This record gives sequence, C-alpha cells and structure tokens, in this order.
Amino acid sequence: MPQIVEWKVRLHLFEDERATKARVVLETGDTALTGHGVAHRNPVDPDVPKIGDELAAGRAMRDLARQLLDDAERDIEAKGAPATGPSPHQEVAGWPM
Repeated sequence: MPQIVEWKVRLHLFEDERATKARVVLETGDTALTGHGVAHRNPVDPDVPKIGDELAAGRAMRDLARQLLDDAERDIEAKGAPATGPSPHQEVAGWPM
C-alpha cells in the first residue's frame, strides 16, 4: 500500500551589513536536522541582498543535504551493507546517492 510522508522544511535568513546567514531546519516527525550557511559580501561589491540570500540559503541546504545523506548511509550500513565513503554520486547498497 502506498505511503505518503510529509517532511517540513523551514528556511530562515538573517542579514546584516555585509553578511547573510541562513539556517534551514528539516523536521521528519522522528528527528530534526539543521543546516547552516553564510555568505559574505566583498566591501567593493554592490549591495545586492538577493545574491547573499541565494548563496547563504544554498550553502545551508547543501549542509542539510550532506547531513541527510550521511544519516542514510549510516542507516544502510546498520542494515549490514558495506561502507561506501563520501562520494555523493555513488550507489549505496543499490541506492544512488
């Protein structure tokens, strides 16, 4: 029988004069993971907040993705599959990472 699961993701952006910080929180119902990202504007660059938001948010999501993949790999290994290493494009026990 099909199963539908909903995970909630919240992204928070914090800006000051030359830096944007991002925090992304994933809640699965069983656990919560938090990713962090920062973007610093060079003082000679024009002030374009959207670029800082995109960089900080992207870095926070990449941090969250790494944590989620690490958790999945640990869960797969706990089921008896061999360790595969950190490559993001390897197959882990038949699951492309």
